Amino acid sequence: MKTKLTKILTIVFTASMLLTGCNNSAESNNSIESNNKLTIVTSFYPMYISTLNIVKDIPNVEVLNMTTSQTGCLHDYSLSTKDLKTLSNADILIINGAGMESFLDDVIDEYSDLKIIEASNGISLIEDTDHDEHDHEHEHEHEHEHEHEHEHDVNPHVWVSISKNIEEVSNIAKELSAFDPNHASEYEANADAYIAKLENLRTEMHAALDNVNNKDIITFHEAFPYFAEEFNLNIAGVIEVEPDSEPSAKEVENIISIINEKNIKALFTEPQYSSKIADTIAKETGASIYMLDPIVTGDANEDAYDDYIVKMQENLNTLKEALK
Repeated sequence: MKTKLTKILTIVFTASMLLTGCNNSAESNNSIESNNKLTIVTSFYPMYISTLNIVKDIPNVEVLNMTTSQTGCLHDYSLSTKDLKTLSNADILIINGAGMESFLDDVIDEYSDLKIIEASNGISLIEDTDHDEHDHEHEHEHEHEHEHEHEHDVNPHVWVSISKNIEEVSNIAKELSAFDPNHASEYEANADAYIAKLENLRTEMHAALDNVNNKDIITFHEAFPYFAEEFNLNIAGVIEVEPDSEPSAKEVENIISIINEKNIKALFTEPQYSSKIADTIAKETGASIYMLDPIVTGDANEDAYDDYIVKMQENLNTLKEALK
C-alpha cells in the first residue's frame, strides 16, 4: 500500500513539474515576443518626420533615418556600408517612392524579408515633362552621365504639398497597422493627431496665400510643383531643371527673359543647393533672392516631430514677404 501511494505521489509530482515547466516556457516566449523591437528605417527626412509622429510613444518601436542631414540631391545619393548594415537590421523600410529613391534600385532585391512601405502609393502624381527638354539641351554634353536620373517620368516631391503629405501619412499608418496589428489603434490615433496639425497648417497657409496678387514664381529646381498646385501659384520658370547639373547659357537666358517679361520680383533658392546661378540672374534682372525649403534634409532626432510644420511656416513667411 505504501509502495502504491509512493508511486502515485511520484506521478503527481512529475506531472506538476512538467506543467510548471510548460508554463514557465510559455511565459518566457511571451516575454521575448513583448520585448522584440520593431526597427523602422526611413529613406530620407520627410519620411522620418511623418513616421516619427505615427509611432509616437509606442513601446519597442525604433525609427532610424538612412540618409544624412547633408544630403543634397537624393537622386545622386550613394549607399554606404553603414546604410547597407542599417537595412540588414531593419524590419520595415519606408520610402517616398515615385522614383525618389533610385539609389535603392540595385540593392533592394537583396533584402527579400524587408517590408517596404511606399508612402506615395495611390497618390495622383504630376508628370515631370521638363526633364525631356533639358535632356535635349545637354544630350551632346553629358551623353552617358546620370542615365538613371531620367528613368522616372513623374515628379517625386509629393510631400511638399501639405494635402499630399497628409495622404502619405495616412498610407504609412495603414501599412504599419497591417504589419503590427497589436498597435494598430495607436498608429491610427497618432496619425489622426498629426493630420489634424497638418490640416490646421494648410488652413493657415491658404488664408495667407489664396489672395496674393503675384502668383508667378521662379524656383530653383523641380521641388515645388505640388506646392504650387495646392496654393494656386504659377511656376513661370525653373533655374536648375536637373539637380547638380548647371543650366546652359540658353536656359539662363530664357529665365532672364521670363523674369523681365512677367516683371517677376523674386527668385527662390533652396538651402540644399548653391545660389551662385540665382545670384547671377538676380544681378541681370534686379529680382530679389529668397529661400524656400522643400524639407528634403534635416537633423533626424527625437525633437523633429514638428519640423515639417515649422519649416512650412517659415516658407509661408518667406512667400508673404516675396509676393506682397
